[in-house]
Amino acid sequence: MRLTPEVIVRAYAGGVFPMAETATDSEIHWFEPKRRGILPIEGFHVSRSLARSRRRGGFRFSCDGDFAGVVRACADRPVTWINAEIFRVFEALHGLGLAHSIEVRSPDGTLAGGVYGLALGGAFFAESMVSRVTDGSKLALAELMARLGRGGFRLVDTQYLTPHLASLGGIEILRHQYRTLLAEALEAEARPDLAFAPVNPGRADGAFWS
Repeated sequence: MRLTPEVIVRAYAGGVFPMAETATDSEIHWFEPKRRGILPIEGFHVSRSLARSRRRGGFRFSCDGDFAGVVRACADRPVTWINAEIFRVFEALHGLGLAHSIEVRSPDGTLAGGVYGLALGGAFFAESMVSRVTDGSKLALAELMARLGRGGFRLVDTQYLTPHLASLGGIEILRHQYRTLLAEALEAEARPDLAFAPVNPGRADGAFWS
């Protein structure tokens, strides 16, 4: 199946998302779990150890500085649901200003962590995260959550709840609850210009979270 930005937008707005079995599998499967993982913006937990990692690591934070690089890094693992078709359509969505990435870079400029996803109205659908150093994905997620709060977003969809996300404040809700929250978030007047600014010019490391 050939995905288009229009198909993706309609699907996500209806609570459905695509995955492939493997990176080499050309078939797309559609999912709408009975129990949905979300990450409440106001409930995101930044541990003291994560704050220490940021202070000691010399990291720099940015948004949309290397969208394709973040997606490739997320797919660079033994088992991934990101195939060529999903990669292609999300690059197209990024070109339309709908898909965004957060980059966390080490002092030498290499990617330490990242996260990418789709923004529709006041909803953000977090697709995948990557860690190249300890706490890399957590640092990226902390930056994303601060930005979404800044932009007035209402819902962060993680599709499924993992132990990693649960440790950061993620919860699971029933499908009908998710649909209600999604409908409300899609109608919210969010500010993507605030959420997805390239960097915070007021901070040396470019981050919005504290």
